[in-house]
Amino acid sequence: MGQRVMLMTLGVANLERAIAFYGALGWRAHPSSVAGEVAFFDAGGMVVALWDRAALAADSGVADAGGWGGITLAHNVGDAAQVDRILAQAESAGARLARAGAETPWGGYSGVFVDPDGHPWEVAVNPGWPLDAQNRPVLG
Repeated sequence: MGQRVMLMTLGVANLERAIAFYGALGWRAHPSSVAGEVAFFDAGGMVVALWDRAALAADSGVADAGGWGGITLAHNVGDAAQVDRILAQAESAGARLARAGAETPWGGYSGVFVDPDGHPWEVAVNPGWPLDAQNRPVLG
C-alpha cells in the first residue's frame, strides 16, 4: 500500500446542511457529486466526501456510537491572520469555536473549529512545515 491518503469521507447527519457549511467556507462541490446522496470536493491531490453518517458506518462495517471518532482534520496556512480569518469564517458559517487562535508550544499558531456534524478542524501555521507553491506542507 502506498503512503498516501486519496479520499477522506466525513459522515454527516444532514447532507444539504453540510454542503452549505463547507460552501460558506469557500469549498465547491465537484460535478461528479450525486445530488441528495454524496458530495465530493477536490482537496488538492485528495478528495473529501460528505456522505450520510449511518450509510458510511454500515458501508465501513462499524457501529456508530455517535461520538468523536478520534480524528482531527487540519488546514495549514501561511500566517496567524489567516488562521483567525478562517476561524471567524467557520464560526459565522455555523461551526463551534473549540479553541481560539493562539501561539502554540511548538512555535506555531493554531485554533480549532468543530463543523456542524462534530468534525474538528485545526487551522494552523506550522513553521516546521512550510507551504510549497501549491500550499502543500513540506515536512522539514
